[in-house]
Amino acid sequence: MIVVKSEFSLALNQVATERGISPEAVVESIEIAILAAFKKEYPEKFTETITAKVNKDTGETRIFKDAENITPPGFGRIAAQTAKQVILQKIREVEKKTVVSHYRDQVGSIIKGRIIRYDGYNVYIDIGKTEAILPKDQQIRNEHYQVNNVLIVYLKEIVEDKFANTKIIVSRIEPKLIENLFKKEVPEIGNGTVLIKKTVREPGERAKIAVYSNQGGVDPVGACVGQRGVRVQTVTDELGGQEKIDIIQWNPDEKLFLIAALSPAKIVSVEIDEKSKKAKVNVEEEQAPLAIGRNGVNVNLASALTGYNIDIIQTGKKTEDKKENTPAESSDAAKKG
Repeated sequence: MIVVKSEFSLALNQVATERGISPEAVVESIEIAILAAFKKEYPEKFTETITAKVNKDTGETRIFKDAENITPPGFGRIAAQTAKQVILQKIREVEKKTVVSHYRDQVGSIIKGRIIRYDGYNVYIDIGKTEAILPKDQQIRNEHYQVNNVLIVYLKEIVEDKFANTKIIVSRIEPKLIENLFKKEVPEIGNGTVLIKKTVREPGERAKIAVYSNQGGVDPVGACVGQRGVRVQTVTDELGGQEKIDIIQWNPDEKLFLIAALSPAKIVSVEIDEKSKKAKVNVEEEQAPLAIGRNGVNVNLASALTGYNIDIIQTGKKTEDKKENTPAESSDAAKKG
């Protein structure tokens, strides 16, 4: 005997096969939705004993009260529309889960995307299969976001809001963004010859990255800087071009590491207290602004990189001596500086 399957059955099984949905699960969802539609259309007839049954071979839908068929005339049209909506919803749910699963495996990596809209607070980025959100607190201060601009972002996390909507959150301020960019540009980092020990940032202003190699003859700083600075410049450009990156050679000697971390300032001497994690750093007067940096950025980053609370102490000519200079002497000194 030849069994001819109905259009409904073929469509149901095709959807189930292509989308990875159980036909029984789809039919069950349709029955629940149809029952809700019946309750909405015929509230006066609805009781707890009423059930909906869908024939998965034909798609025929009937409403039963106990064992009695009470399907209203014309209800088949409502049932068909409801079934179609349920199947489409199931397809969207599965596709959404598939997309989220794809990006969940990429959390912690960098990804390129195109800005599709900016509401003045959040930036929405097309990352291929879906869109990601760059929230205000993950944006680089003073960076301008325009539609169609292409950005490299750090895939920070995937979260669900209170309505069970999944959101892919990306960042432009994560230190890991810099680390991943260097891994992309520096083969020595990719193959493990050069190791990134730690990265700290003041996004949009300055960053410090400590690198190290235990292989003789390998210059970890030079590898990251690249010939004529091309590698570090590429990373800087990806961050908007304004963020200065200091590449520091990590050193197990904490005093030497601290001196390097305060680059580009030249240090006279350092006294460290390993127990309290405090350091007194002596610099010549003209080097103090470099050691401290604008708004304290350089010393704060060096402190975060080394784990030491750093106190910058000036040596050399005192401030009081400057006040005793004549205006002419002060002007001459300024010209020489």
